[in-house]
Order: sequence, then C-alpha cells, then structure tokens
Amino acid sequence: MTRLLCDYLSFEKRPFALFDTDPHSRALGGWFPHACTITDLSTTRGQIALFDRLVAPGDEARIVEVSSQVYTRFFTQVRDIGLVEEAGKNSFKHVVLYLSNGSRVAVEAARALGEALCGELIPVINQGPVQLGEKVHDHLDAFNAHHSFQIPRLDGSARNIIEAQNFSLTKFLRSPPPEDMSLVVRADLRSWLKRVFTQFHAYEVRQALQDSRYLLGA
Repeated sequence: MTRLLCDYLSFEKRPFALFDTDPHSRALGGWFPHACTITDLSTTRGQIALFDRLVAPGDEARIVEVSSQVYTRFFTQVRDIGLVEEAGKNSFKHVVLYLSNGSRVAVEAARALGEALCGELIPVINQGPVQLGEKVHDHLDAFNAHHSFQIPRLDGSARNIIEAQNFSLTKFLRSPPPEDMSLVVRADLRSWLKRVFTQFHAYEVRQALQDSRYLLGA
C-alpha cells in the first residue's frame, strides 16, 4: 500500500517524504531512493530523525511505513511525545491506512488505535493475500470508517515483474513499456494501477469537498 501511494504521488508530480521503520528492509528505499529515509526506532537518533521531520514545516506529504516489528513501539511513542497534538498545531492532518488481515481481531485493534490517535483510520484490504470474496464489504463495514481502500488481486506474472527492485511503476506509466513485456501483462498492470489510483483520487476529491463545506459554513 505504501508503495502504491508513493507511486500515485510521483505520477501526480507531487512531493513527499517517505520513512521506512524497518531498518533491515531495502525495498522502499530501492523504489524511491531520493525520497526514502530508513529509520531505526530502537535508537534515539532514529526517533529524532523521524518524529521531528514529521512535524517540521513543509508542504510535502509525509508517509511512514510502520513495520509489524515496531507497530506497538511506534504508536506508543507517538502517544508519549504528543506527536498528534504537535502536528495539529501546524495544521497537519494525520491519516492511518490500516492494512487488515480480514480478521475480527484486526477490526478491534483498528478501533482501539483510531480512538487513541483521534484521527481518521482507513481500512485497507489487499485482495491478493486476503481473499474474503463477497464478505469483504461486511468486513470493511465493521470498521465504521468513512472510507476504505481495496487493492485488487494482481496476476502472478505481473506481480513478479513489479516486485523487482529496478521496476518503477511511475516510469511504467509514463514511458513506453519494456519490449519484452507481454501485451497481456501490460494491460493487466495498467488496469490494476488505474483501479488503485482512482481510489486515491476519489478520496482526495471527497476531502476537498468536505473542506469546502466547512469553509462555506464558517
């Protein structure tokens, strides 16, 4: 999900800063070398490099990939240092994209997290590993969220291609596809990206309309 969001912003030519909280992972750094900062939250230096940057002045989006290994530590530190309150002083809006595994436990954990952070939490279902079928809508409804994202299942051939460290989704959309790429894979990949990017765009439009209503009512 993080990669897709970054590629959406890249395709729209909008600046962003990306932080990967898994110091042993190099995937995001390989796809976005100029925007990604690897942070180790087990060190004070890593915590400062992340949290101070999140509330620093600037117009770029700040995206944090919270790995499962540091999930509890990250959100505990967010609470303890008052990051949400500090971000609010600078008019920053925080949104949590919560990747669900399709279980009831995930729903309960998301609700607790949303209440603790007092911000918008958006459930996300990756239909590749999480195959709920017709039950997907019931599962998403259980979050009581105003919005949700679904990542469509991608065929194995296309998935293997995009997982390569030297494959840029943004470049794929902007440039002629590789000559050795199957026509079927090209079409599948473009359709898949369009379905994801359309969801991001729809969310932004909804947010813009809400902000307009608030301004008109003021």
